[in-house]
Amino acid sequence: MHSLALLPWLLLAAAGWPQFRGPQGMGLTADTNLPTEVDPGRNAVWKTPLPPGHSSPILAGDRIFLTAYDGASLLTIALDRATGKLLWRREAPRPRKESFQPTNSPASPTPVSDGAMVYVFFGDFGLLAYGRDGEERWRLPLGPFNNANGHGSSPILYGDMLFLLCDQDTNSFLLALDRKTGKTRWRAERPEVTRGYATPGVYAPKNGRKELIVPGAYQLISYDLLTGEKLWWVNGMAWQLKCVPVIDGDTIYINGWEIGGDFEKPPELPTWQELAAKYDANKDQKITPDEAPKDLQSWFYLNDLNMDRAIDERDWNFWRLHSTVQNSVTAIRPAGRRGDLTANVLWRHHKSLPNIPSLLLYRNTLFLVKDGGVVTTLDPETGAVHKQARVPRAIEHYWASPVGGDGKVYLLSEACKLSVLKAAPQWEVMASSDLDDECFATPALADGGIYLRTRNWLYFFRNSY
Repeated sequence: MHSLALLPWLLLAAAGWPQFRGPQGMGLTADTNLPTEVDPGRNAVWKTPLPPGHSSPILAGDRIFLTAYDGASLLTIALDRATGKLLWRREAPRPRKESFQPTNSPASPTPVSDGAMVYVFFGDFGLLAYGRDGEERWRLPLGPFNNANGHGSSPILYGDMLFLLCDQDTNSFLLALDRKTGKTRWRAERPEVTRGYATPGVYAPKNGRKELIVPGAYQLISYDLLTGEKLWWVNGMAWQLKCVPVIDGDTIYINGWEIGGDFEKPPELPTWQELAAKYDANKDQKITPDEAPKDLQSWFYLNDLNMDRAIDERDWNFWRLHSTVQNSVTAIRPAGRRGDLTANVLWRHHKSLPNIPSLLLYRNTLFLVKDGGVVTTLDPETGAVHKQARVPRAIEHYWASPVGGDGKVYLLSEACKLSVLKAAPQWEVMASSDLDDECFATPALADGGIYLRTRNWLYFFRNSY
């Protein structure tokens, strides 16, 4: 069942890698003879120096596209796919410098391309579209945004539409544009969620409307792809989701982990009315730092969503929600239903979950990698654990998502240690490599090899023929 559902996407992956994690965000290629080890002195076809940036390389036609930053400059870069030679770089406007956490960057969202144009998003400006030779086609300023950690959501394409998710602590929204002109087709407000870094996916059931599947803080939501109408949702998602949905036929897999989602018994928090009655001394429907007791001052670090130096009813209700959700991998099969599907999920798995990396579904097995190099394989039908163990010599943080092909699963750690696993429920480590650098970007698998971005370089590795 799974191999038949994946076939069209694998055929696309063989020709290119046009968005974050390749066609449909699945992280798969149909290429064979992929390398099991990478060594700059042995099987690097080429390497190209790059300014820093966390975006992943994409491949469309004879081009490689990625984004970067050089000092204060925000850059879109095009390289020749065969040689790695720099073809052009374009600087985006930067009217502001929004905050981001140290492990993020101002160039984290990955571009997307249809072969004729490339589309990039920078949180400090908005969206830009370039032709394959670097000519600007359109631009759409967006923001400013209210996202304390910076941005991580990447744009995606489907048909003649471009989609971008902009979740934040206030005024979250989902945007659909005409890819040729940049004109808005529809915009869906998302008051149900706060900050997030997920990238949407497209669900195309055999019978029914095409849907945009959007992971978000506390809620997974499906929208009509053509109109933006909210179709169905699942509650209980973790705070700050960062994943790409994995969509296999009519089954959708989502993973989410964040601090505060591991309570076996959620804390009992007062309602807003109870809280305000106790601490809102001036009865203005806000609790300010001078009204709150000292042991509750930490509220204002995470709870003040609109950054007005006060806690109001919206702030508090989201905090109560945050304290009740549970981290999980969740499997959903919508089956044409509408509305609240929370009670209709297939299964949830709650242990040893990734923070940043998305899931990989390959050879009828779900692969998860969490910080510390803990790899878990799950049965996609039941969520049962097949195997869980650490990969040796790569027990640090993981930001890159796993990718797979040729019977192999590739895991890339923050310290640029590449572990290659046999793609099987009872996985084994086939090889390990160490590039002695820093890695945040997810590799691309194409052209019989692996395109791998470190902090300082873009490499293309392939077996010798």
